[in-house]
Amino acid sequence: MNLFRLAGDMSHLLSVCVLLLKIRATKSCRGISLKTQELYALVFVTRYLDLFYSYISLYNSIMKVTFIATAVSIIRYMRFDKVVKQTYDKEQDTFRYAFLVAPCLVLALVLNHRFTFTEVLWTFSIYLEAVAILPQLVLMQRTQNIDNLTANYVALLGAYRGLYIVNWIYRYFTEPHYRQWLVWISGVVQTALYADFFYFYTKAWKHNTRLQLPA
Repeated sequence: MNLFRLAGDMSHLLSVCVLLLKIRATKSCRGISLKTQELYALVFVTRYLDLFYSYISLYNSIMKVTFIATAVSIIRYMRFDKVVKQTYDKEQDTFRYAFLVAPCLVLALVLNHRFTFTEVLWTFSIYLEAVAILPQLVLMQRTQNIDNLTANYVALLGAYRGLYIVNWIYRYFTEPHYRQWLVWISGVVQTALYADFFYFYTKAWKHNTRLQLPA
């Protein structure tokens, strides 16, 4: 594992920690999209099925279990905690799952490395992760209710993907047979979705003002 991959993993993990901190400390999930959290849970479950039949390393297994467990924990808070669920912006978080899940599943059935059950699900998770942030970005644009912890959560997710792209570039030049075109294209699409957010995030940070996205 190279430094860029490790930094990307830590950024991803930190984003989840920031989100859990926001929910637990403030007893609020205002500004957080449940749709995005459930999509991420679906991403992790379909991607990490190999936990049951393949062992790579202790680090790898711990990270997979951690991401599944934290995704389920966030959803549990937002759906079942009596105090937290009252702060959920249900009326604004209306992005339809089908518009993301169905195309990703069809694409995974058509474009994959091998047409096997686990490989198709793994490919599906790659495609779905690329667009899973969309409900969150739409919710932030609609409500303009963007506190610092929510903004930092999304920024860390974007940083995770950016660092993974650097990791792929590094591996391309250091590993002769490393080619992952479907992963690379999906990663670039995912990173591009953050471009508008990072422009306004950086602008707000420079001027020490509250983040606002154009409606």
